[in-house]
Amino acid sequence: MTTQPKTVLFICTHNAGRSQLGAHLLTHVGDKHLVATSAGINPAEAINPAVAASLQELGIDTSAAHPRAVTAGDLDAADVVVLMKPGLSLPGPVRGELVEWSFPDPTNWEADGVRELRDAVNESVRGLAARLSD
Repeated sequence: MTTQPKTVLFICTHNAGRSQLGAHLLTHVGDKHLVATSAGINPAEAINPAVAASLQELGIDTSAAHPRAVTAGDLDAADVVVLMKPGLSLPGPVRGELVEWSFPDPTNWEADGVRELRDAVNESVRGLAARLSD
């Protein structure tokens, strides 16, 4: 029996830090039953360089990552929507499961602080992946 992969949409304000971490780390977990994507409420021009560097340390390539705005279609298509910051104003209703995490905004952080954030997000992502794969 083949099951369709579940789409997990990570959302933060700028789609440059927290949501990029979530999506890249979930992809890195390598669960073929989960597809990760990310978006932001007010997208930045580019992914945060310290976030990209912290992911590169784990062998994760972010060169194709570009911040983008979340759409009502994204919210409708996702099986799970993960808000990396509670209370974000979304462009429509969430059809699937809504998960709210609270991670600080790493916009002006140095690499050392981002590593700690990356590891905390990774722990949450692994727990989510395990729960969704059961």
